[in-house]
Amino acid sequence: MSSFTRRTFLAGAASVFHPITARKGLGYQPATAKATIQADVPVGQIRPELHGHFAEHLGSCIYGGLWVGKNSPIPNINGHRKQAVEYLRAVGIPVLRWPGGCFADDYHWRDGIGPLEKRPRRVNIWWGMYTEDNSFGTHEFIELCRLIEAEPYIAGNVGSGTPQELRDWMEYCNYPSGSTLSDERIANGAKEPFGVRYWGVGNENWGCGGTMTPEEYAGLYRRFSTYLARRQGSFGGIRPYLIACGPNRNDTDWTKRFLETLGPRGARLTHGYAMHFYSNGRSPATKFTVEHLKEQLSSFAELEKGIGQQHAMLRGFDPEGRIDLLIDEWGVWDQITQEDRERYGALWQQITMRSAVAAAMGLNVFHRQADKLGMGNLAQTVNVLHALLLTEGEHCIRTSTYYAFELMKAHRGRTSLRIESDTQDPLGLSMSASRSGSELVVTLVNPNHDRGMSVECQVTGAGLGRASARMLQHADFNACNTFENPDIIVPKNHPVEATARGIKAELPPLAIVTATVAIS
Repeated sequence: MSSFTRRTFLAGAASVFHPITARKGLGYQPATAKATIQADVPVGQIRPELHGHFAEHLGSCIYGGLWVGKNSPIPNINGHRKQAVEYLRAVGIPVLRWPGGCFADDYHWRDGIGPLEKRPRRVNIWWGMYTEDNSFGTHEFIELCRLIEAEPYIAGNVGSGTPQELRDWMEYCNYPSGSTLSDERIANGAKEPFGVRYWGVGNENWGCGGTMTPEEYAGLYRRFSTYLARRQGSFGGIRPYLIACGPNRNDTDWTKRFLETLGPRGARLTHGYAMHFYSNGRSPATKFTVEHLKEQLSSFAELEKGIGQQHAMLRGFDPEGRIDLLIDEWGVWDQITQEDRERYGALWQQITMRSAVAAAMGLNVFHRQADKLGMGNLAQTVNVLHALLLTEGEHCIRTSTYYAFELMKAHRGRTSLRIESDTQDPLGLSMSASRSGSELVVTLVNPNHDRGMSVECQVTGAGLGRASARMLQHADFNACNTFENPDIIVPKNHPVEATARGIKAELPPLAIVTATVAIS
């Protein structure tokens, strides 16, 4: 675990600003942002799962988004939208959470297996009261995960389900053969077990998952998990990673009461504890004001504070550190217009340059707090809320947030490094740094709409060599990629200088820059 001083990142900022005269050729007034990267002081490994994603049966995320059906004129791979598969495989999704969300605690897995024509039609009570044909179920989800090379994460039904139902789902997925359930999976076309490791035991049980008290949920969690995690490694020898429902944002009361009721015996059956954190917006996505921009982007300081406090509570309860803190739903949640809802489905949201900056600030928080986190899942993958892709008919485009993840992909699996600054301004320079072998990766984000930054990063504990960088940037925070023009916001090469003392780069307003530097 990393140690922190008053100079260390605790609230997501790393900059000192001193107005200087405008540099030649720049159309903005730059300021100096300074920080120190300690290349010989590790924080923790940036698990690839921190860049995870979430796909719920909500709006057009699944139906019409990821899944178009085998008989669709839209190019598909066994029913999965071909273009979406190719884009998601290219950006690399380490883990994908499904089927919810609120939908999970009203979903009964047997509805989504077997011949398509025999699957029941069910009403989605959470998202629009529409009926769905269950053509996208467990087999289709696992196939999607394999197509995009993602680890599956299944959120189980606690709110309206039973321990037996969830236990049977695990056996169906993971037991090789010889039991009635495993042989049913084989008869349904999957000879090899699915090997699902991540299992959520309920979702938002303080709300749509049952409106429970922490004590009620803790009792149910202990009961359900008893049948899911046995000493012999569970079905097929796959040791399940069981995830308990944590708080809405930094609700310390929920966590305190849940842990007290869970007790030491329940802790032995708990591997992850999931906090949800949405950065709400008070405007439609493409109509943000400066005030609303600043308000939303400032929320990432609250996220970082929440991670620190929730992690401290977990460690006070479990000093051995057996329970990981997860953020398995996060992202920007803007106001949804009636026009977009009617045209594209529930919670369809355009993704702007502001959205990309928010995604990068969130990932920087996760990197800086890598010793405290086990997973992060952006909500959601396609069309809904903070999406990587948007679809309409045969069209499928990459959003600015897709490119933010692409720029920051290089951090995955590396060791996060300690960063120091003299300020905690939530709208100052956001950054993270990581290393592996002879390479240093640094991501710098300027969240300001009206001023550039001249960034000076001193690097201690390593010598610096050749450097290169790419940038995602647009001066208009409401700008976005559209179906008509999908390449308005795309990454480009950007100059960066590595000197004997550190790294220098010029960041225009609303910019995300990832630099790769040789080190010795």
